[in-house]
Amino acid sequence: MSDEQRADDYWKANLRILAGCLAVWFIVSFGFGILLVDPLNQIQIGGYKLGFWFAQQGSIYTFLIIIFYYAWRMNRLDREHDFHEE
Repeated sequence: MSDEQRADDYWKANLRILAGCLAVWFIVSFGFGILLVDPLNQIQIGGYKLGFWFAQQGSIYTFLIIIFYYAWRMNRLDREHDFHEE
């Protein structure tokens, strides 16, 4: 496999991971925090309405989880495509 083909495969895999992470973040922040806030507010956790929680805290926690997932997954992808720095 040529270096150019390997780089293209790496970039395509990177874009798939990035698109998945952005989709999850969009669904949680915009979908749960804005569009689905009324149905989610029917559920309460710890005295707080779930829609309010997603709008205030859930999207931030999800974003932090996505950051750690992306770093872990990219390290794995770097090793798979032999682009790691170790």
